Amino acid sequence: MHWRRLRRRCRRVIDGIPLPEPFSAQELCARLAADRDRPLRLLTLPTPTGLGMPTGMWLATEEGDYVFYDAQTSPLHQEHIILHEIGHLVCDHRMAVEDPRLFRYIDIEDPASIRRALGRTRYSDRQEQEAEMIASLILEGAGRVPAPTLLSGTLGGLASGMGLRSGTGPRGSRHSGAPCSRG
Repeated sequence: MHWRRLRRRCRRVIDGIPLPEPFSAQELCARLAADRDRPLRLLTLPTPTGLGMPTGMWLATEEGDYVFYDAQTSPLHQEHIILHEIGHLVCDHRMAVEDPRLFRYIDIEDPASIRRALGRTRYSDRQEQEAEMIASLILEGAGRVPAPTLLSGTLGGLASGMGLRSGTGPRGSRHSGAPCSRG
């Protein structure tokens, strides 16, 4: 099953990243910056982000990394957005546009210019799926969201509605596998 392979690949990538306790996406970013010896700044996107617009993005420059996120959403959603972009960073994904000429039009202090240049709005390609899975796995590991079980989703809702207890899968949530794709 594609989902299981994706989960195993992404689990392998983040297994070596210790999560801060208490958990915060900001503290995780600070630790990643220190471990990578490279600045990582969190900046908010101009609001509102609007339908069809990206709610977050990662920009790697010669000076450092920048993660932009929507500050007008719930704290849990903000963390998920930041961690999704961290997923792109830790998997060393390629940016949506890699034309160096584009960077002369980008002003780090003006996130709107970055959104126009590098916005991601699709979740169908492999890089987006990996980043989304990494965000979910980190949130699970931090105890922010429950790990999926055999009775997750619609089946879980039906079982819960019928008063049945949901169980855990036949295996734990720790898997091994190949790392994220590199391009």
